[in-house]
Amino acid sequence: MPRPRSLTSEQIATAALSVLDRDGLDGLSMRALAQELGMGTMSLYRYVSDRGQVEELVVDLVLGAVDTEAPRGAAAKRLTVLADRVRVAVSGHPAVVPLLLVHRHSSPSSRRWGEAVLTVLTDAGLTGKPRVIAFRAVLSQVFGALQVAHFGPLSGPGTAALAELPAEEFPLLSETAARARAVAPEEEFRKGFEIVLRGLGIS
Repeated sequence: MPRPRSLTSEQIATAALSVLDRDGLDGLSMRALAQELGMGTMSLYRYVSDRGQVEELVVDLVLGAVDTEAPRGAAAKRLTVLADRVRVAVSGHPAVVPLLLVHRHSSPSSRRWGEAVLTVLTDAGLTGKPRVIAFRAVLSQVFGALQVAHFGPLSGPGTAALAELPAEEFPLLSETAARARAVAPEEEFRKGFEIVLRGLGIS
């Protein structure tokens, strides 16, 4: 009987990401992953304990593509680059978006990105509680904007439905939704991040 082949965590994550990209989050199961790897489902449990661990590996793989070396320059520029790198890394794998916040604590790549952001905030003069709040605000905007764009994109049916609301009852909502369809995802992300940085007093 042939000896079962060894698998690395990266190989498992890469296979799981392929399943996610092709079949979406609902399509990811231990059985589907085992089929992607060309092995029996029970054999897969030699490497991972459950789907939750698989999700952790996928999040770490995707965020591992993010360069955490912040460029030189003003804090706002450095933070914007770090934020946009996450957007770019995740944009090709939309099914991963719902997993980001759930597994960010267990992802070494996510922790490295967080350390890079905190370094910039510290260089900008933030320490103690103000740094905690600023870090959470940055985190909320980056990961929150990705989730909003995923579940309710401006180009999606939700925006179109809001644009069709009766103007006499919802004048601002209908007008804003109508204009929103002209805003590209990249612009929505970056402009929103600029507002957060201005609110934090970071330039």
